[in-house]
Amino acid sequence: MSALLEKPEDGFMRAYIGLGGNIGDVYSNFFKALELLDDKPGVKVLKISSVYKTPPWGITNQDWFVNTCAVLDFSISPVSLLEDCLDVEDRLNRARTVRWGPRTMDLDILFIEDFEIKTENLIVPHPRTHLRSFVIKPLYDLNDQLIVQNKTIAQWLESFDKAELDQIVPVAMDETPQLGKAEWRI
Repeated sequence: MSALLEKPEDGFMRAYIGLGGNIGDVYSNFFKALELLDDKPGVKVLKISSVYKTPPWGITNQDWFVNTCAVLDFSISPVSLLEDCLDVEDRLNRARTVRWGPRTMDLDILFIEDFEIKTENLIVPHPRTHLRSFVIKPLYDLNDQLIVQNKTIAQWLESFDKAELDQIVPVAMDETPQLGKAEWRI
């Protein structure tokens, strides 16, 4: 299942971002994050995936996370998009105290079309996308044919252990009414 989207309009590039959090009202924070991004000059949120509750990754003695992915078009530089994402995290009180620790909001740029970028602050495609079922599952909702590490998202999804995938729990749409504009829903 993938949301079919037309190509970006001239002057725009397509990006896929991951959103996650486990502190506070994460659903509301998702909506605020997407609205704040959509309000940025040169950024248009197009679609969001289904929302999933997932066990923590990295540091496991914390609350479960809520995760989703979004696809957006942008006409600014990839570094400016990263700066916009970091600004949104800051505005939603993201505290960077422990790597992979609890957070109100995490925004990761996962893909930008077929670009490969490696700077001190930005690596695209995100280097751990293919290792994280909690990212692959919502990406599958948006575009199961995206390629990462020479496999499609659909192939990566099939490669995960069933027990791990069973832990990724879809959140009923009626639990997330505040999550985005209706046209953003897949």
